[in-house]
Amino acid sequence: METLFMNPINQHTMKSSDTLREACNEALGTFKKLKDEQYNDIQSKLEYCIGSYDYDKNPSGLIEVGQTALQNLKEVKKQFPRKVNKKVIDSLEKALN
Repeated sequence: METLFMNPINQHTMKSSDTLREACNEALGTFKKLKDEQYNDIQSKLEYCIGSYDYDKNPSGLIEVGQTALQNLKEVKKQFPRKVNKKVIDSLEKALN
């Protein structure tokens, strides 16, 4: 019987994907705190992509929706600096790079 071992590159990718998942989850929490209906769509997409990632560990949806969330959060931060924590934006930027 053949045993499969995860190579170090895949382990690094999984770790960075888990970091992205956590950053997206923080972004989701921020959008929920805003209580603004215009962000309902991005909230739904984040929830779906986080659940999908938890199921199949494929980060493609997190990357796509995470970029959109990042742009939205930056826009809110410009208009209402106190409503979005800089740490949420920084962790999302770092996870996406």
